[in-house]
Amino acid sequence: MSTVPRLVIAAPASGTGKTTVATGLMAAFTEAGLTVSAHKVGPDYIDPGYHALATGRPGRNLDAYLCGPDQVAPLFLHGSAGADLAVVEGVMGLYDGASGYGELASTAQVAKLLRAPVVLVVDASAQSRSVAALVHGFASWDPGVRLAGVILNKVGSDRHEELLRAALDEAGVPVLGALRRAPQVQTPSRHLGLVPVAERQAEAVDSVRAQAAQVREGCDLKALLALAHSAPELPGTAWDPARAVARDGADSVTGKPVVAVAGGAAFTFSYAEHAELLTAAGAEVAVFDPLRDERLPAGTRALVIGGGFPEMYAAELSANEPLRRSVVALAASGAPVVAECAGLLYLSRSLDGEPMCGVLPADARMSQRLTLGYREAVALSDNALAAAGTRVRGHEFHRTVLEPGAGTSPAWGMTHPARRVEGHVQDGVHASYLHVHWAAEPSLARRLAAGAAARPPLEAPRG
Repeated sequence: MSTVPRLVIAAPASGTGKTTVATGLMAAFTEAGLTVSAHKVGPDYIDPGYHALATGRPGRNLDAYLCGPDQVAPLFLHGSAGADLAVVEGVMGLYDGASGYGELASTAQVAKLLRAPVVLVVDASAQSRSVAALVHGFASWDPGVRLAGVILNKVGSDRHEELLRAALDEAGVPVLGALRRAPQVQTPSRHLGLVPVAERQAEAVDSVRAQAAQVREGCDLKALLALAHSAPELPGTAWDPARAVARDGADSVTGKPVVAVAGGAAFTFSYAEHAELLTAAGAEVAVFDPLRDERLPAGTRALVIGGGFPEMYAAELSANEPLRRSVVALAASGAPVVAECAGLLYLSRSLDGEPMCGVLPADARMSQRLTLGYREAVALSDNALAAAGTRVRGHEFHRTVLEPGAGTSPAWGMTHPARRVEGHVQDGVHASYLHVHWAAEPSLARRLAAGAAARPPLEAPRG
């Protein structure tokens, strides 16, 4: 059982300022001396970076589609261990979930699974009394969701705030904050959402401080904290990476083989649980930056290159020829190399005309078309990441095209929403656009760690 105080910050729709408010609350409570645990509903990698900056703890995801509803509370309990307060930022609108699956993966579903009160962030910039009808609709739609208050965002004036508060008073919904328009708290966006923290560290620190100041000035922090404390006990056991990888009687590998994990500004997409699972499986996780480091970490026996924005750094990645040679040498040795999305592009021959590693016989380019959505897939062959027949749920999110998109031995057979093959399996390489949350299938981490343990350490390439 857990009694950690908790709040879910939701909104009627995307673009209302939910991330600004949630991050500002996390930072304000942290600055007040509380240990705050930050969580994000859905598969988003970028918002948790800002949450981590605000709290000093890893930002974690809660995705009922990727990991299953039964894993939401255990993952929350794991992430919030030792915290005085947990703040959960929702995804899209409160009731928006996986397309065609009803409430699955929605903020509302996660709030119910966590037995947490919901605070609705409303963009009030173009309404006054109508705000009461909007909030009433959201509060009454699902009796299982406890909508306990509202934070009004983009309020134009004192008079505007008076009208909004009077309307919501009639509706019987407490106003827990009213925030004026403040350009200095905004975070810049581009083709896949917010610009990650790693690409604008100093500016991001300033933005989070401004968000905290805005929230302190405009929100009733005492009332919000009291609301968080009103959350009932949450039954269940915290997710544990050691227990997860020991499932089915598997033992951890010995010798602590080094698994290199790409990081830095070009490769920012990773779930915190992946490194925890690899460590629990017996591996030593060594993070490196492909923009700066000219060789893989000493003793590397396997490589993970996750998602990110290599298209923004194609010239710099290409210019780091020593590291590209190290990656090619590791792949050629047959060592496990697992690449997701950005990693797939980095392993290709070229990205927008810039030479990449050339491990895969494919070329990548930017596209105007956004590929976005949840996927169901099955491993078509035994490979470095998964045994043949392993079924996973994943997520695609990119504006690039790889040609060919599938090799002679594809990584996955997509089974939903459309049937197709995707990705490349080549010797020890598994490369795909599909993002998978390993907490849902810990055998992926076990298999990778075991594959690393079976390889000799990488020797530095000559010349």
